[in-house]
Amino acid sequence: MILFKRIIAVLVLIVIVVAVFVFTSANKGEISVDLLFAEVPTTKTVAFMVAFAIGWAFGLLCTAWWALKLVRERRLLKRALRVSESEVTSLRNLPLNDAD
Repeated sequence: MILFKRIIAVLVLIVIVVAVFVFTSANKGEISVDLLFAEVPTTKTVAFMVAFAIGWAFGLLCTAWWALKLVRERRLLKRALRVSESEVTSLRNLPLNDAD
């Protein structure tokens, strides 16, 4: 199963690389990007690659934030479970009071 996942990952990577090469060869024009404080002349390829990298980094940041929330929630749930288990253990150890 692990080998199958690796093969799929490599195939996806190859498809992405081929798509990048096709895209860069089809878009060779120059553009000017206005960044509010400066205007930068660049090629379409570089502009799209920078936009893609910024989007990827933002997605990675959002995923990391979500994962950290899950880790925090897991830690809190483990703590609550420990407290509940200790309470149940202490209640089981209490002597029974028989009704007269």
